Amino acid sequence: MNIETIRVKNFKALCDIEITEVPPYCVFVGRNGTGKTTLFRVFAFLKNCLAKNVRAALNIEGGRNGLKEVLSRGHENEDLEIEIQFRLDIAGTNRLVTYRLEIGNDQGNGPIVKREILRYKRGPHGSPFHFIDFKNGEGYAITNEEDFDKKDSELTREPQKLDSPETLAVKGLGQFERFKAASAFRQLIENWHISDFHISSARGDKEEEDSLHLSPSGDNLPSTARYLYEKHPGIFESIKKKMLERVPGVADIAVTVTDDGRLLMRYKDGAFVDPFIDKNVSDGTIKMFAYLVLLADPKPHPILCVEEPENQLYPELMSVLAEEFLQYSERGGQVFVSSHSPDFLNSVPLDCIYWLEKENGKSTVYHASDHPLLVRLYKKGDLPGYLWNQGLFNSKSLLVT
Repeated sequence: MNIETIRVKNFKALCDIEITEVPPYCVFVGRNGTGKTTLFRVFAFLKNCLAKNVRAALNIEGGRNGLKEVLSRGHENEDLEIEIQFRLDIAGTNRLVTYRLEIGNDQGNGPIVKREILRYKRGPHGSPFHFIDFKNGEGYAITNEEDFDKKDSELTREPQKLDSPETLAVKGLGQFERFKAASAFRQLIENWHISDFHISSARGDKEEEDSLHLSPSGDNLPSTARYLYEKHPGIFESIKKKMLERVPGVADIAVTVTDDGRLLMRYKDGAFVDPFIDKNVSDGTIKMFAYLVLLADPKPHPILCVEEPENQLYPELMSVLAEEFLQYSERGGQVFVSSHSPDFLNSVPLDCIYWLEKENGKSTVYHASDHPLLVRLYKKGDLPGYLWNQGLFNSKSLLVT
């Protein structure tokens, strides 16, 4: 999956934004409070809508006030709209798919999905065809969408009524193989990784579990590390080698089993005989190891969102970390990162950088490669981190050519 366009309307400070020609690797910068976190919350919101329902997802974002708190200020009587265009293999054919979601109040009875559409073109010509189209919990889905040679009138529309208008159609229909578009899209959203890493969650002994991927909070770090050690020893050795190069004193990393059968990370310092348990090593050491485990995943997440990876890490590590995010995107996972670090930005191509500004409570997103001054300075050899540090990522300098 590769998102190509993102449109958001009335989601907190994102009153009306559109990001087109989205690259596989995106880095967002901006002052505190300009909307970077809000943009990332759009991905988390969609995932929560699928995992739970619209009401629960809104409560996560807006607390007890739900939709009222999430809607942009001054637009409380309007609907929340999210639309993404992305590439997806459906029935063996790569398609540019559009997913549109509109959420509003049901005459004061609570939030509902007012409209949900999944559409794409069946051929090189003509208008996109709606393979899923629902209003207020009722609609239809196409069951023989792989029959591209049939006329639109010959496709099988199966009427459906959801258990609740608060439920996404792609959640209910995605359980069934006959609804291929819904099933493929549901699986993709379920595999999005929106990082909410907490070092305190990653520390300490853990119950052993089957962990193919690092969890968003990092609480299964020992299980994931053990999985890589046992099933992908080459990857684990590569991670360990990078740790030894980047963290002074680290001579070895291992996952041990405690007397009561729980897992525990141990880090060995070359100056000592016995390794330390993870509660006695620095936050930065644990965070770097967790990022390396995440980015070395044998099966990249279709979407990976990470906020401010520079926290707790030494500035000199930022350039290699930025390059590893880029390599992850080249392996097939689309990456969205927010950062304040000039050192991180210095290793990011200019056309991968966006910045956000907020005025009168409304966020606007700008693409650095659309900025003539930035492009000219970048071509002359100035690095993005330097340009960011000089305050040139701002709309006022857009007038400078």
